[in-house]
Amino acid sequence: MEGELQGGNRACTGIENIDEAITLLEQNNWDLVAAINGVIPQENGILQSDYGGETIPGPAFDPANRPAPAPPSSSSSAFRPVMPSRQIVERQPRMLDFRVEYRDRNVDVVLEDSCTVGEIKQILENELQIPVSKMLLKGWKTGDVEDSTVLKSLHLPKNNSLYVLTPDLPPPSSSSHAGALQESLNQNFMLIITHREVQREYNLNFSGSSTIQEVKRNVYDLTSIPVRHQLWEGWPTTATDDSMCLAESGLSYPCHRLTVGRRSSPAQTREQSEEQSTDVHMVSDSDGDDFEDASEFGVDDGEVFGMASSALRKSPMMPENAENEEEALLQFAAEFSSRYGDCHPVFFIGSLEAAFQEAFYVKARDRKLLAIYLHHDESVLTNVFCSQMLCAESIVSYLSQNFITWAWDLTKDANRARFLTMCNRHFGSVVAQTIRTQKTDQFPLFLIIMGKRSSNEVLNVIQGNTTVDELMMRLMAAMEIFTAQQQEDIKDEDEREARENVKREQDEAYRLSLEADRAKREAHEREMAEQFRLEQIRKEQEEEREAIRLSLEQALPPEPKEENAEPVSKLRIRTPSGEFLERRFLASNKLQIVFDFVASKGFPWDEFKLLSTFPRRDVTQLDPNKSLLEVKLFPQETLFLEAKE
Repeated sequence: MEGELQGGNRACTGIENIDEAITLLEQNNWDLVAAINGVIPQENGILQSDYGGETIPGPAFDPANRPAPAPPSSSSSAFRPVMPSRQIVERQPRMLDFRVEYRDRNVDVVLEDSCTVGEIKQILENELQIPVSKMLLKGWKTGDVEDSTVLKSLHLPKNNSLYVLTPDLPPPSSSSHAGALQESLNQNFMLIITHREVQREYNLNFSGSSTIQEVKRNVYDLTSIPVRHQLWEGWPTTATDDSMCLAESGLSYPCHRLTVGRRSSPAQTREQSEEQSTDVHMVSDSDGDDFEDASEFGVDDGEVFGMASSALRKSPMMPENAENEEEALLQFAAEFSSRYGDCHPVFFIGSLEAAFQEAFYVKARDRKLLAIYLHHDESVLTNVFCSQMLCAESIVSYLSQNFITWAWDLTKDANRARFLTMCNRHFGSVVAQTIRTQKTDQFPLFLIIMGKRSSNEVLNVIQGNTTVDELMMRLMAAMEIFTAQQQEDIKDEDEREARENVKREQDEAYRLSLEADRAKREAHEREMAEQFRLEQIRKEQEEEREAIRLSLEQALPPEPKEENAEPVSKLRIRTPSGEFLERRFLASNKLQIVFDFVASKGFPWDEFKLLSTFPRRDVTQLDPNKSLLEVKLFPQETLFLEAKE
């Protein structure tokens, strides 16, 4: 029956792709008439059956109740288009679902296939508040379409995804978005990744700043599926670029589920899944029998497989999904001591970057090699390597003197992925690939790292299948290489320090010269400022004196004439420069008027003494309120000025 339906569909619609025809039938609930009417013009989309000449109303098709196939002779002509003259079956309208994405919004639109593209835009205009003229509706499988295009003519499936572009509109303010993005960058996302072929889950922690490419590379480390062959399910539709960080990819916070498998044809995928499920079942049965047999004879599981089972340990060496490297290494050191004793290398407690700083980024004489110990509880060599080699006194002593020892546990998938990410960042993809390809039984590993000027070089990768003597020889060989490099670095550093000392001395001499010049300049400036200040004071004093002189000159009474009714005293005053000042005064004028006259000529009485000759006396010591007649400066007298001491 299914073959007849598909044959009739192909004969009527011209669709040659079987998968496309089945998709159309499933979308119409296996109603052949509805499926054909959805892809051919409505006036010709009417089917009749040759079985009895009755019109087929399109009953629902149930694959579970599929009848036996009809004879081949009738399968190609079971259905055919009917001419308009026959009975017409009314076609039910077909509904189409559209999910339209615009920036950070999704709008669901449901329309009949008889509607046009322009009607979708009108609905979006109301929902998004964007004018139709500014809107570009993209995502059509047939390319860009006109607004007048009828949806039925595009032969669309029932569910469709479109997106809106607005190149003529400015982008929205991104301040709040930037703040939310910055907050997401600081968050940790838990990715629950299911490996489809083996049905295994991995719980991996990633920071928001990690990229999708880093996630895929870590999954490659865990599943051995190259990135180009990975087939993913569960990524948000916004995660379109592998360089995008998780914070902006649209992942659900704090957990998000993903599924990964190997990219291949559907048939191969089904065969591989069946084979893998069968193999897993067989291995599980065999392992179960072995375990039960071992229990009957009193042999524990670790002895059966030649190693100590990690399930029998009290606690893991390092917590899974260790976010704080310092806390993880504290637990590692404590668990290592409890398992193998206190005689072991001193593990550096801190991040790998801090170990680099301690070992490499110090003075050349203080630098050391970095030894990275990679532990794996599932390896058969772990116990022997740790107890007999890593804890040997000679190894412990040599490592303590010449190395900074840092450790990490690769037993858990998440911790392994995290270390490979660190390894790729610090040592490059070659070293990361070397560690990635190591089998479990080749662990533990001992990496000897030497710091160089521009990069970190891995001198040696020591596997667990070694002896104490061989381990010591390889450590010493690495130390010889490091010592030679260290001597060159010390020489370069000494020469550089000598050059820097000369430069510092020159800089100091130049600085002192500048200081001396600046001190001289400042002293000269201070001297000039002081001179200017004194000059200003002198000018102010002169101005003040001149003002006083003028005021005194104006306040003097007028000089009396020689012929005056009142007695007149004529005074002749000799200045220190030899000049004479002559003036007539009334005999009744007070002595203060004489002082004011002398001061008005520039000889204030507080700075000069006015002396008489015969008898010699200091007139300025007399009472200024007495008259000239009383002090015997009448009718004439010669006086001289003398500066006070």
